[in-house]
Amino acid sequence: MRLILPSYQYYPIGAIVGHVGEGNFHTIFPIHEENKAEMQTAWRLSNSIVHLALRAGGTCTGEHGVGQGKMAYLPEELGEVTYGLMREIKKTLDPRGIMNPGKVFPCEM
Repeated sequence: MRLILPSYQYYPIGAIVGHVGEGNFHTIFPIHEENKAEMQTAWRLSNSIVHLALRAGGTCTGEHGVGQGKMAYLPEELGEVTYGLMREIKKTLDPRGIMNPGKVFPCEM
């Protein structure tokens, strides 16, 4: 976190919890969701954390899966070829897009 936080005007109050021994950690930043400035800071911080993990050879996600929050990072993490192959497998197995729509891949596959 020391690599990320110096670029912020203030340090958000929060916590890191998880199973760090196996590489999973979760950040918790209490914010007011109706406050646009706080939301922008939270998303910027989240983006910085994800990119730090990817640069270190880690993943954008942990044991909870990709879902909707991290799907934008998958092409960067996996590379376009692997990501494209995964999309093709999904289309083949779920041509109508009814299995968990909008998770891992956007609905407009």
